[in-house]
Amino acid sequence: MALLPGLVNAHTHLELSWLAGRVPPAASMDAWITALVGLRRAGGPGGEAERRAAFDAAVAMRQAGTVLVGDISNTLVTPGLLADAGLGGVVFHELLGFSAPDPANTVREAWMRIDREVQALAEREASPPMTLTVVAHAPYSVSPALFRAILAQSRGAPLAIHLAESSEEVEFLRTGGGPIRRMLEQLGAWNDTWRAPQCDPVRYADDLGYLRPGALVVHAVHITDDGLDRVRRAGAVIVTCPRSNEWVGAGVPPLERFYASGVPIAVGTDSLASSPSLSVFDELAAMRRLAPGVAATALLESATRIGATALGYGEDYGTISPGRRAALISVRVPSHVADVEEYLVGGVTPHAVRWVERPS
Repeated sequence: MALLPGLVNAHTHLELSWLAGRVPPAASMDAWITALVGLRRAGGPGGEAERRAAFDAAVAMRQAGTVLVGDISNTLVTPGLLADAGLGGVVFHELLGFSAPDPANTVREAWMRIDREVQALAEREASPPMTLTVVAHAPYSVSPALFRAILAQSRGAPLAIHLAESSEEVEFLRTGGGPIRRMLEQLGAWNDTWRAPQCDPVRYADDLGYLRPGALVVHAVHITDDGLDRVRRAGAVIVTCPRSNEWVGAGVPPLERFYASGVPIAVGTDSLASSPSLSVFDELAAMRRLAPGVAATALLESATRIGATALGYGEDYGTISPGRRAALISVRVPSHVADVEEYLVGGVTPHAVRWVERPS
């Protein structure tokens, strides 16, 4: 057996679990988003069915060794479901609004929804630790005014943003045109007053003040060397989700550049709408395939210590050491394995994972 801290899935969208198998892989990010939005606008299977899909996905994460989750939620349906599945972490209440008429009030209402959820969680007995916060979705779906309103009402909890995910996003911010402009127009979300900043996505987020210490920069597939340096200097974290990046047509993240840059790297799976599973072990196997030059030790650290720290729980989770919670998993290792760390990043199945229980 190998003994590990519970894993950390630093980026997923549990509320999209009902879309598993319904959004096919796409050749470009805008095509995938259009298909996703079309399905969501057409309506899902209904409240209880969607909740059941999200809960089942959360349980599967727990069974695969995950203890903390960074969950993106537009509806706030997931905090109670995560707690019921025995998972803690951060629920990022994500706002979209490229032409929001009253950004400050939009953010105030979001925090009011969060306060109600926090109260409901407080009334539960022995719920796992959980933080809720308001965040922006992406530079192409959030207006500068809404970005500023989110930052102005921030309560010090971790920020997250989808950033530099696709070449279409890069083109949109540099020119104001391209497939994302057309998509926003087709969705009725275009803002005629918006002007392209004529820079790359990371600089745009940095100039807005969103690139703060501890901010989670999700995806970063098309990040430049200057962007990596900005993330490092800001004290932010990159969360990589390579299987999702390939699925949605965004490309392949430059993992070896990520690790060489000195930026902390955490691991996410994204949603079942763009990934075949929410297993961090499956994501590690994809990372090993794409980054053979990165040490297995570094990949495992991304899935444990760095992820826990990124979600604000580094004092309690992520390592096996005095003072930390005993949230530990064991992984069955075949007797012929010589390099245990390489084995652990090679595709561990949930059947090989067990939670370590305290003796009665």
